Amino acid sequence: MPGDAVRPDTETSAPTRTEGLRLQLADEIVSGLLAPGQPLDEQELANRFGVSRTPVREAIRQLSASGLVQVRPHRSALVALPTQDQLYDMFEAMAELEALCAGLSARNMTAAERHALEAIHQELRGLVHQGDPLRYHERNEAFHGAIYVGTHNGYLADMTLMTRKRVAPFRRAQFRTTGRLGVSWQEHDLIVQAILRGDRHAATDAMRAHIDFVRDAFRSYAEAR
Repeated sequence: MPGDAVRPDTETSAPTRTEGLRLQLADEIVSGLLAPGQPLDEQELANRFGVSRTPVREAIRQLSASGLVQVRPHRSALVALPTQDQLYDMFEAMAELEALCAGLSARNMTAAERHALEAIHQELRGLVHQGDPLRYHERNEAFHGAIYVGTHNGYLADMTLMTRKRVAPFRRAQFRTTGRLGVSWQEHDLIVQAILRGDRHAATDAMRAHIDFVRDAFRSYAEAR
């Protein structure tokens, strides 16, 4: 079925070696440990992480899609953070796509899909109390993935997921902001309640506001570095 293009449980499996490298390098770039303009030598990174150059090369390729790395033919890639204007454009597009997904999910989700979304939502609540930003991020991906599935529109789900992957390092970083996990859950709660009662307009508005808050939270994190 169309919604099968994205599964809410895709983030629950153990990350691949490439995925682990991508997350580690993304964290180091977003946090400033790897500075803009710094070259990323594949062999040097392979030695550092104890892997072959193949997963390093793939991780760098994936990071280039988020604007974190500039790939140059026959030369080392460079760290290249998006400009503030580019980030704003990415978050603006993300907000509209996710808002559309939330609205369609409020209309199209099956009872089983609503139950699955609510279960992930409650799991996230427990992670707030545990204060585990890494695991919260992982299950947060599943939460949003469940909403994409609920649209029953495979094209929209794929397009939203593609955009989400580009913004993912910045969304992930904002969870380090003090108190952000609890606030994020409260924002999710407004979305979930609107979807469960089938209120398309409220779900759309709540999701758009949520992504706007995510953008602002990342901005606060970046300015505090």
